[in-house]
This record gives sequence, structure tokens and C-alpha cells, in this order.
Amino acid sequence: MTALLLCAAPAAAEDTLRIATYNTELQRDGPGLLLRDILRGGDEQVDAVISVITTVAPDILVIQGFDYDLTGAALGAFAKTLSDHGASYPYLFANRPNTGMATGLDMDGDRRRGDPRDAQGYGRFSGQGGMAILSRFPVIDDGVQDYSDMLWRDFPGALLPETPAGPFPSEEAQAIQRLPTTAHWVVPLEIPGLGRIDLLTFHASPPVFDGPEDRNGKRNHDEIRFWQLYLDGAFGPVPPGAFVLLGDTNQDPVGGSGIKSAIRDLLADPRLQDPKPSSDGSAAITGDPYDTADWDDPVPGNLRVDYVLPSAGLAVTDSGVWWPDPATEAGQTASAASRHKLVWVDISR
Repeated sequence: MTALLLCAAPAAAEDTLRIATYNTELQRDGPGLLLRDILRGGDEQVDAVISVITTVAPDILVIQGFDYDLTGAALGAFAKTLSDHGASYPYLFANRPNTGMATGLDMDGDRRRGDPRDAQGYGRFSGQGGMAILSRFPVIDDGVQDYSDMLWRDFPGALLPETPAGPFPSEEAQAIQRLPTTAHWVVPLEIPGLGRIDLLTFHASPPVFDGPEDRNGKRNHDEIRFWQLYLDGAFGPVPPGAFVLLGDTNQDPVGGSGIKSAIRDLLADPRLQDPKPSSDGSAAITGDPYDTADWDDPVPGNLRVDYVLPSAGLAVTDSGVWWPDPATEAGQTASAASRHKLVWVDISR
């Protein structure tokens, strides 16, 4: 039997709050190139991403794969383009990510320095593939917590990579290696009808592209596990009320590579609820309605790696993954935008 395929995203009701995460994969190979592509117009990928976002129309959107610059020029230009297309986000947030942050050391054990993998997080230049928040509602600036500078070795129970010769790639490298590949942020917003909601957001390392020491796999595990320890109060004050944990974990609880225990524990945490957003498009393509990323088959294949997990007390009214049938115009637009699909959850307010 043929599955019913989505052709339009349901609009959020006026009394609901739509929160979404989307790895746009808009990162470019050099600084300033993303800003150039946004400003000059006509870029197929930028236009496709804009189309996806304006179709789903989230009230709050966390994006990954978006180049950071110190003045916020690219993010500002992106927000203006969205506004020109009917999606206004007057409140923006982005701190410097760890991607592309130079270390001066060999961080991946290949005996070279200055390569993208020798940065705190993979990147050809500082800020490549960063994160940002776009919101219809104000950010509570004095409540922001940024854990992006946490050293991996200081993380409780850290799964630091080791070889028979000792710490990998070296004791010197581990002494400065940060845990977050991109960033770990807690960003509070003031929402009419709901009050304060904290966004707990990150973009974890892919658990591949390493060697038998499993450096990236272990880092991915600990980046995900961070949030359970955070909610335990291990790093200071926790959100006083409602929160939403969201982002790109680069980890599926069943398929693909990596250490599965952290993501499985997170999804089972009673302080969170998993609405299990789905799409008919994914179901028709793979048989699994919960996938969020369309990677090459057979390896790694399509996986669920992008999540929106509201705190247990919030009333979820709807959810979804924007993955239309690839044979449709909407599906072709989604594919042109990113291999990742936008994931959204509606919360009653």
C-alpha cells in the first residue's frame, strides 16, 4: 500500500509554540562566502533552505551548519532574507563556536598541524559550520550559559581516547581539547503564555572519521551525555522551569556508527519527552518514519540524528519531520537544501 505523502507542512495554531532544529549544511569553504551567497541571491541551496523554513514556519529555530562571523553579518543577512519571504525573526543569537578554532597542535594524530581536524572542532576557518538561534521572542541575555570552553578531560567520567603508548594523540593535546565540537548552549527565551523556556542546544561530532582509538566516537558519546549531567546539576544551576533539548546529535539510537548508550539514556530520561516526530516521506523511502537525515546508502544510510525533546511538563500537541516525497517539488526542494531535514514540535501555550 502506498503511503500518503506530505505536500504541505501543517501550520502552527495561534495558541501553540513551534520549536524546530535544522542542520542547514550551509557552511562554505572560506570565510565570507556564505554572506556573499546570501546577499547576491540566486543560490540554489540558500533559496531551498529559505523555502523549507518559511514553509514550516517555526516560532523558534536552531540552525546548524551555518558559518559564524564576529559581527553576525551572515546571520543578519539570512534573517533579513527570511523576513523578506514572510518569516520574521527579530531576535538572533550566536556565540563563537569551537569549529575551526586553531590550536597550533596535532589534534588528530596524523603528525601534521594546521589542518581542519587540528582545530578544537573540525573547520577550515574559525566559525565554519557554527550554530545560531532565530526567534520571534526575546532572548534573556543575562541567563545564557555557554559551556563551549569545557575541557574534555574535565568532563566527569570522560571517555578520553587512549592507545598503548598513552593519551591520544598526546598529553599536550588532551590538556587543551574542548569537549564540544561546535557548542553547548543554554539560552533562555521569554514566551508569552508560557514564560521562560530554556533552549539546551548543541551539534555533536560525527562518531566516524577516526581510527581504532575511536576519538570521535567517544567524543560524540560524551557530548550527548553532557546534557544528563547538566540536568543533574553537575555544572551549576539548571533551568528553573520548562526547557527544550534540541540539536544535531549525529547519533541514531539503533543504526549507524558510534556508542549508543548516551543517546539511548537521553531518550529514556524521565525529565524529557520524545514526541518521535515522523514523516511520510521517510516512511515511503526507508520504511522508517523517524529518520531525519538522508545520507548515501548503504553506509551510513538514513538515520535519526536530529532531535527536539521538550521537558516532561510541557504539553506537546503535534510534531513532524519536514521530509516530503522526493518525487514532488517540495521533496526536491528539501533535498536541495540539506541532507538533514527540519524537525519541529508544537507546544501548547
